[in-house]
Amino acid sequence: MSVPGAAKAEAVPFEPIWLAREILRAEGAALLKLADRIAPDSLARAVELIQACSGRLVVSGIGKAGLVARKISATFSSTGTPSQFLHSAEAAHGDLGCFRSGDVALVLSYSGATEEIVRLLPPLAELRIPLIAVTGRRASPLGHAASVVLDLGQLDEACELGLAPSTTTTAMVALGDALALVVSRLRAFTARDFARFHPGGSLGRRLTRVEEVMRRLEDCRLGHTGQSVREAITATSRPGRRTGAIMVRDQAGRLAGIFTDSDLAKLIAQTRDDVLDRPIEDVMTGDPKVIRSGESLEGAIEVLDRHKISELPVVDACGFPIGLIDVTDILAIAGGRKPPAEPVRLAAGLRVFDRDANP
Repeated sequence: MSVPGAAKAEAVPFEPIWLAREILRAEGAALLKLADRIAPDSLARAVELIQACSGRLVVSGIGKAGLVARKISATFSSTGTPSQFLHSAEAAHGDLGCFRSGDVALVLSYSGATEEIVRLLPPLAELRIPLIAVTGRRASPLGHAASVVLDLGQLDEACELGLAPSTTTTAMVALGDALALVVSRLRAFTARDFARFHPGGSLGRRLTRVEEVMRRLEDCRLGHTGQSVREAITATSRPGRRTGAIMVRDQAGRLAGIFTDSDLAKLIAQTRDDVLDRPIEDVMTGDPKVIRSGESLEGAIEVLDRHKISELPVVDACGFPIGLIDVTDILAIAGGRKPPAEPVRLAAGLRVFDRDANP
C-alpha cells in the first residue's frame, strides 16, 4: 500500500562500462602520479642494490601483495636477474632458509605493518640482508627497517568501497616492472638472452635461432652439380626422416641450387624417357632462397611464407650449406609437437628412379 505524499525514488541504472572506464582512469591516474612523486634517490639506490646483487633477489609479500610479489619475481627472473618468491607467512616456518649471503630482499606491503611482514623483519636484519621496501607508509615498521623505501604515497583504492586492493596493487606491479626493466637494461640483457629463458611458447619460437631447429647437414640430402637427376636422387637416399629437397653443391662445396619434390613432379609430368638422366643443374632452382646462420626462426618463417616454399637452406657467411629448415618441422614446433618421424612426400620411393630396380 503506497503512502500518500511519499516521494518516489527513481532507480538509477547501473552502467558497468562507465564504471569500468572510471576504474581504469583512476588506476591510470595513480600510476602517472606515482611516476612523478617516487623519490629519484630512493629509486636509484634500489636499482643499484639489485644490479650489484651477487645472489638472488628474494621478493616477498602477503595476500594480494604476495601475488604481486610472485609476478614481480617472475619478471626479474625472465629479464636477467635471478629471483625467488618468498611467502611471508611461510618464512617463519623454515622458508627463511632460502636466504644466502649476497641476496637482496624486496618486500611489498602497502600498510607496512601486516603481522607476517613485521615478523619477517628481525630475521632479515640478523642475516644482514639488504631490504628494499615497497609501501605506502614510510613511517611503518617495514619502512623503518628498510635500507631503501620506495614510498607509494597515499593511494585510494578504485574499489567502490575503498577496501579491495586495486590501485595499490596496480602501483606495485608497475613499480616492480620499472625496477626489473631498468636493471635488465643496465645488465645489457638482449633478445637472445630473453629467448634462452623462454624456450617454450610463441616468444621462444620467435627468437630461437635457425641452427637450433634446422636439420643438420648430416641429416640432409646433398648432391653436386656433376650428377644427373637420377644419380642425385638415388645417391641421397637415407633411412628415417628425410627432406623433400636436395641441396646441390658446386665443386667448392658452396650451395649452387636446390632440387625439390615439386621440381621432380614437373619432370615426371613431361613423360620423357630421358627426363631423369638430365644434369641436375639444368633443372634445379639456381640461386635459391636461403637464410644465414644466426638468424631467427621467425625470420625463416617469414621467408618461407613470403615465397611460398617448403624448404629453406641454412648457409654460413661464405655460402656453404650447414643445414635445412623444413616446413613440416616448423608446423610441428608451432603445434608444440616433436617433428614427424617421416614427413609425407610426393615421391613414393626410389625404385622408380633406379634402372636396375625390380618392378
